[in-house]
Amino acid sequence: MSKKVPEEQYQKTFSYKFKQWLDGTKDPFLDTVEMKRQETFLENKEVLQQREEEKERLLQKACDLERNAEFRIFRKIYRVFSVLFCVSLVIMLLTAVSNLPTFGKADNPVNNEVSARYIEKGLQETGAVNIVTGMILDYRAFDTLGESHVLFVATCAVLILLRVDKKDDRDLYQTNDRKYEPKNDVILQTVARILVPPIFIFGIYIILAGHLGPGGGFSGGAVIGAGLILYLNAFGFAKTEKFFTAKTYRIMSFGALACYSLAKSYSFYTGANDIESIIPLGTPGAILSSGLILLLNICVGIVVAGTMYTFYCMFRKGGY
Repeated sequence: MSKKVPEEQYQKTFSYKFKQWLDGTKDPFLDTVEMKRQETFLENKEVLQQREEEKERLLQKACDLERNAEFRIFRKIYRVFSVLFCVSLVIMLLTAVSNLPTFGKADNPVNNEVSARYIEKGLQETGAVNIVTGMILDYRAFDTLGESHVLFVATCAVLILLRVDKKDDRDLYQTNDRKYEPKNDVILQTVARILVPPIFIFGIYIILAGHLGPGGGFSGGAVIGAGLILYLNAFGFAKTEKFFTAKTYRIMSFGALACYSLAKSYSFYTGANDIESIIPLGTPGAILSSGLILLLNICVGIVVAGTMYTFYCMFRKGGY
C-alpha cells in the first residue's frame, strides 16, 4: 500500500496542481504572464495639419485645376482614350469568344492530344514522378516564370504604396512596433520556438520533393512564409531582422528570378533548336532527378516565401 502523505505536502505536488487546473479551480498562468493594457492610439494633430498643408500646396502648385489648361486637355484626352481602350477590349474578347469551338466538338482543346501527352510521356520527357510539377515547370515553365514575376511586381507595388519614407515617421513606427500586441508573450514565444523549426523543415521538404509527390515551390514557399510570419509575431522585428531584412529579400528574389530565367532560357533554346540538353533527367524517383525542375522549385519557393513575408510586413507597419 502507498503511504498517505500530509495534506500540506500533497498540495505541493504536481498531481494536485494538475487536478486543480483540470477542475478549473485555479489557473497556473494567473499572475505569471506579463500583461499590459492596450492604450488608445491618438495621431499627432500637428502631423495631420502639416500633412494637409503639404497636400494643399502640392495641389495648388502642380494641379491648378481651375487655371491649368494643360491639365484640362490631358483629362479630356484621357477620357477619350479610356473609352476607346474599353471598347477595343470588349471587341477583342467578343471576337475571341465567337471563334471558340462548339461545346462537345471532337476537336475541342480538352479532347486533343496535349493532356494525353502529359500523362503518357510526362515521366519520360521531364523525369518528374509528379505529373503536375512536370507540366508546370517543364511544359508550361514560361507561364510559371511569368507568375513568379507577377509576384515580384506585386511586391514592388506594395512597397511603393505602403513604404514609410520619412525618417521621423519611420522612427515612430519602429518605436510603436509592439504597441498593440502582448509584450513578451510567454505562451506565444514558447509555441513559436517549438513550431517554427519544424515548419521551416517541412516547407523545405515540400520544395525539394515537389517533383516526387504533391508539393512544389508554391506550396513549400507558402509554408516557409507562414513560419516567418509566426516568428515575427512572437519575437518582433528586432530579432527577425537579424537574419531576414529587406536587403536579404531583394537579393534572394532577384537571384531566384535571374536563376529561373537563365535556366529556362537554356531549356527554351535547346528545345526550339532540337539540341540535346547536357542536363540529365536522372533516375525517376530519386531526389536528384527531373533535370532543372528541382532547381526551379527552389527558385519559386524563395520568391513565394519572401513575397508573403514582405506583404505582411508592409501592411503591418510600412517597412521592415
